[in-house]
Amino acid sequence: MGHGHSHGHSESSEPTPQALASRKRANWILAAILVPLGVLTLVAMMVMWPSGSREGITFSSPYQAAPGVTFDTGRIQSVVVESCTQTGQTDTGQPNTGQPNTGQTDPNQGGQAGGSQCTFAFTEPDKGGDVVKVVINPDVAMSHGVDVGDSIRYLNLSAVQGTNAGSGAPAFVFVDFVRSIPIAILAVLYAVIVIAVARWRGFRALLGLVGAYFVLVSFILPGLVEGKPPLLLALVGSTVIMIGVLYFAHGFSARTSTALLGTIFGLSITALLAAWATDAANLAGVGNHDASTLVNMSPQISISGIILCGLIISGLGVLNDVTITQSSAVWELYELAPNTTARKLFTSAMRIGRDHIASTVYTIAFAYAGAALPILIIVMLYDRPLAEALTSAELSEEVIRTLVGSIGLVLAIPVTTLIAVLVVKATGMKRLATAGGPTVTADELNDTGALAAAAAVAGSAPQVTHDAGPSLDAPGQPARPGSRRAQREAERHGRDEAK
Repeated sequence: MGHGHSHGHSESSEPTPQALASRKRANWILAAILVPLGVLTLVAMMVMWPSGSREGITFSSPYQAAPGVTFDTGRIQSVVVESCTQTGQTDTGQPNTGQPNTGQTDPNQGGQAGGSQCTFAFTEPDKGGDVVKVVINPDVAMSHGVDVGDSIRYLNLSAVQGTNAGSGAPAFVFVDFVRSIPIAILAVLYAVIVIAVARWRGFRALLGLVGAYFVLVSFILPGLVEGKPPLLLALVGSTVIMIGVLYFAHGFSARTSTALLGTIFGLSITALLAAWATDAANLAGVGNHDASTLVNMSPQISISGIILCGLIISGLGVLNDVTITQSSAVWELYELAPNTTARKLFTSAMRIGRDHIASTVYTIAFAYAGAALPILIIVMLYDRPLAEALTSAELSEEVIRTLVGSIGLVLAIPVTTLIAVLVVKATGMKRLATAGGPTVTADELNDTGALAAAAAVAGSAPQVTHDAGPSLDAPGQPARPGSRRAQREAERHGRDEAK
């Protein structure tokens, strides 16, 4: 009996000529769509590749110091709050006076000093030398403050002040905090966790992320500076990024190709909506300081084009997430229920998709709300009507970004699911059903949603029996189809064949 079961499994595990022809036809269809699309994208990228020239761009970088002025780093030794006129270097690293280092004016001290109060940080330079007295910006002192042990970057004006060093002008001015160590720790921790959990696939995903940023920095951003068409630039760059990260992280397979097709569809919908919304809503970056800076740099830079490109790129990560998840869900559901019809398989997969839609819409909305939190607070304090606030120049871009990205990813889910169902039915072999392997039932699944529904569908499908006789899982008797024992035996048989 055991020999007969093994023989039947070996024969039925081989694909039939019809299955091979169906698989070949499906793969050819995927290749016929994706290969020309990939070639066209690469050609467009080569044609649009930026020259790297910055001719006609005029700007003064705040990080370029005048002759004799340097940017130095150091570690704070003590913090004091005293009169802003006492900027000379007569004090050297004395201990903290006990004053609160918030940078706020003390009324009692203000009367004694005869002026406003400033926060000073006595800082030991990293390059060595005497402790210097760095004046801290009022906004930093009031919002965050500085503490002993903080690493800061400051502007050293002592070489250019010369004889005016004692005139009251600060010789050392705070610029920014040095964040290299905490960011490096977080980056290493992130990489370690991703690789530990996702293993080799996680490592490949990290490398794909590096490649994606390379495309962004080398192609998309310089192209925007040079005035390339923003819609085409975003579409080409995003498609190249998605092709790279999907195949690099998940490998070349029909499953990945299906996810890529769904991603490109969602990307196209997002791009079309973004192009229409940018023009219809007159998104011009009015009131944005960074936008004003870019406008004054070069007439070639289009703020509307940058906003359009940003609307498309901002949804890439979530779009990739939902499409690869839906594609994988269809394949897993098919493995659980290989006898399921295409219609029922699509219905079961869409149950997962609807749950994903709900959670992803929240993800996009809250992510953008978190990024725009300072603007939201200002709008709230202005006490403007809700409709007027949401359509204002300050919030309209975030609102449209949320709506456009959500529409694109929601439409990508049923399209990806449909493509995945068609491909998996064409390329998959009903090896579990025809080989007498485990057929999972709904009662044997912890999940009570789409997976259990798919298993229930599988349980209702006609089962293939190989041997007549007892069906109890008693010792020496055949395992009941769908039982855990049958699953273990199928796995053990697969390992034996692999050897």
